[in-house]
Amino acid sequence: MEEGAGLLKVIVSKGKSLAIRDFTSSDPYVVVKLGKQTAKTKVINSCLNPVWNEELSFSVKEPLGVLKLEVFDRDRFKFDDKMGHAFLNLQPLASALKLKRALQLSTGETKLRKVAPDSDNCLLADSFITYVNGEIIMDVRLRLCDVESGEVYVTVKWIDHPTTPIHVRKR
Repeated sequence: MEEGAGLLKVIVSKGKSLAIRDFTSSDPYVVVKLGKQTAKTKVINSCLNPVWNEELSFSVKEPLGVLKLEVFDRDRFKFDDKMGHAFLNLQPLASALKLKRALQLSTGETKLRKVAPDSDNCLLADSFITYVNGEIIMDVRLRLCDVESGEVYVTVKWIDHPTTPIHVRKR
């Protein structure tokens, strides 16, 4: 395992006030992309305020780049309809990881950084990056772009892979 390698967990919690793409509702799901890796949530039928509570995992060297989320309405007989997209720059998470390492945190809970809405993200409100017992966590509320309405609630967690070598027992 490479130094600095870890697991980026993306928990897609819920959507709020999503756009109508069928007659009176939509069948939404979320596609999450990080670099060349892609994962998606299950479809929630006939719902504009879906609750997914799904954890999607990405194995990466460092939490760098941009996390992209796209919301779609599943259609049975034609192409799925777009319901908006959002993005989150992971650079603040990478900075928080460096700060955690510099402070040599190993237990407890510490707020590491505040992230404000700006052009590098689709945040609806300030978010804090917190260290909690081995994980760096960021809860965010993202505004969907290129759509009439919609929000997505997401938690991003960084977990370092153990750096201790695996010992092989000899007989």
